[in-house]
Amino acid sequence: MNTSALSNPNASERTKNLFRLLQENSGKKIILGQQESPRTIYAEREVEWIQAVSGELPAIRGLDFIHDDYDGAMERARRWNDRGGIVTICWHTGIEGNDYPSSKEENPDWEELLGSDSEIHDRMRRRWDRTAEALLRLQQDDIPVLWRPFHEFDGQWFWWGKGGGDYFRKIWKIMYHYFTDIRGLNNLIWVLGYADDVRDGWDPGERYFDIAGSDTYRGETVHAEAYRRLKTIYPDKMLAFHECGLIPEIDAFFEENCVWSWLMPWHTSWLMNNHPARIAKAYHDERTITLGRLDQF
Repeated sequence: MNTSALSNPNASERTKNLFRLLQENSGKKIILGQQESPRTIYAEREVEWIQAVSGELPAIRGLDFIHDDYDGAMERARRWNDRGGIVTICWHTGIEGNDYPSSKEENPDWEELLGSDSEIHDRMRRRWDRTAEALLRLQQDDIPVLWRPFHEFDGQWFWWGKGGGDYFRKIWKIMYHYFTDIRGLNNLIWVLGYADDVRDGWDPGERYFDIAGSDTYRGETVHAEAYRRLKTIYPDKMLAFHECGLIPEIDAFFEENCVWSWLMPWHTSWLMNNHPARIAKAYHDERTITLGRLDQF
């Protein structure tokens, strides 16, 4: 069992309990998660499909603070928490716009962006404040969040990775300090989300996050090379396969000694391209944790 402590010593008791639950299962069982479609009218499609083909539900629900749908995302987070589930949130955002194209198309002047007296820095902080307010409302409801900002940074296709590792490390630590020490967000478990090959030069320092992970969409894979790289870099951290497309047989994760803390397919076609029988088998495997098999925290 992994025994590292949370990076935030002021984390709420329930957040600590969730972290302990993850630690207790680390290396033993894989918690099953599912990213929802980011539009309200589609948001239940994935979990309803999983339940239809397996009779079970994922333990982790993935949300996204995208399209300024804060109220909808928070309401779905509350409902999932009330059912006993775990909430994880990522954020596709630009500095100017809050959508997927903005996250990929914007390319800031990094010295100006990180300058605390610049206009663009102020605009970025105002957007952060809106997100912090949403997370604070979840904190008031005692809902812990697996918080995964600036994901796939080393892929360098999102603006937060385009400046390279030095600037990424700086902006990660700025957000961590602002959310934790200034805004008092004590319900966050920080997830450092690499992409694909886990490149060197992006580590912000282990005191600034709690769980490391990687994702890939390169076919049906247990993502073993990334797992081993992360295990070498962060031997004391839990590791998450926080986005994928096709789900391999659960046997393969254990045969490869690659037991991620959780596994989360992406939404829409990424999930639906999986064969229903494969989903059902994964959800009934005794080495996975579904909503119905998740201990309370």
